[in-house]
Order: sequence, then structure tokens, then C-alpha cells
Amino acid sequence: MTNPECDPLSLVRAGFHALSDPLRLRILDLLRHQELCVCELGDRLGVSQSKLSFHLKTLKEAELLRSRQAGRWIYYSLNLPQFVVLEQYLAEYRRFSPIVPAQLCPED
Repeated sequence: MTNPECDPLSLVRAGFHALSDPLRLRILDLLRHQELCVCELGDRLGVSQSKLSFHLKTLKEAELLRSRQAGRWIYYSLNLPQFVVLEQYLAEYRRFSPIVPAQLCPED
């Protein structure tokens, strides 16, 4: 992965890539409420440790997660400042766009 300090957009790209997977979105949703260890995430999601580790690594590389070790367990939580970076990136498009956003679900 490119060093984010050298290429500011690399972290934005990594963030949106991390958000593109349904399992990673489920991980983030669980962590929205509280910090959890790998074992708790695996139990709640019903996935193997190896599969979960792959997805946690992707989220960490995008700096969307923080981790801390306590004994033999690693606990994960959201890194909210990085979500703000992604929000600000998108807000720039909205701010300068002359196009009115379409409704997501058409009304009947």
C-alpha cells in the first residue's frame, strides 16, 4: 500500500475500497456500538478467524479501525476521524455540483 503521507488520496481510495464489502460493513456496524475483540466479532458474524482477519486487516489499512492488545486478545474500535475524512471528500462533490441528487427510492 502507498504511504498515505505521500499520497493523500491513497487513504481515501483505501477507505472506499474497505467500505465496498458487505462483511466489512457488518463489522463496522457491530463496532459502531462498542469495542469488540476478534473472538466476539467472529462469533457474532459467524465467520472463521482467518476470513475475519483478512477483512480486519483491510479496514485497518484504510485506517477505519483502531486496535489495542489486551493479553492475548486484540480489541477493535472505529477510528472516527478517518470517517470524517471520507465524509469531507464526498462533501466537496456535493458542494460544487449543480446537479440535484436523485431520490434513492421513487415514491409511489
